[in-house]
Amino acid sequence: MAWHLEGTYFENCSCDMVCPCGTSALTMPADYDRCQVVLAFHIDSGEVDDVDVSSLTVAMLADTPPVMGEGNWRVGLFMDEAASPEQADKLGAVFSGQLGGPPELVAGLVGENLGMEVAPIEYVDDGLRHYVNIGDFVEMEIEDFVPPQTPGAEPTKITGVFHPANSTLTVARATSISRVNAFGLEFSNPEKNGHSAPFSWSA
Repeated sequence: MAWHLEGTYFENCSCDMVCPCGTSALTMPADYDRCQVVLAFHIDSGEVDDVDVSSLTVAMLADTPPVMGEGNWRVGLFMDEAASPEQADKLGAVFSGQLGGPPELVAGLVGENLGMEVAPIEYVDDGLRHYVNIGDFVEMEIEDFVPPQTPGAEPTKITGVFHPANSTLTVARATSISRVNAFGLEFSNPEKNGHSAPFSWSA
């Protein structure tokens, strides 16, 4: 089954800026006892086994031990209410890692599947700010970091990163908008670490 997805992603986690998990290829411990993160992926264009999945959004919640590379992640998936049953089935297979590609890297670290929630998803990517609202489950916003000494310049980026979205990530920080209440977990990460990047996946 061939597939490809292209779009944009962003995340907000419980680490301070900048997260040691992502910058160490998941080998250094998080800043706190657990790493709790939501990653939102908006698909600008995509096809899975001849099914068009363009303009849909999928998000993933992960609750992990401090050293993410050791596995035992608890993971839940948020599916866009706008997806048809067929689209949801195809996207679920991609993001679970069943169809290979970058999501397969994450699948090997999952110890507990928390299930899937279907909800309306509002995704906004507006310059330096990135926002998502997922039903009653998630609301978060991050802002890409631009050094105050160089206003108007490009935001700071880190390269050569081992990350399923992209090997280059923009450094960002959550605004005061950050709340999660889903899959039996309730947390918020305001003013904590964020990243954003375009992504292009295929397998």
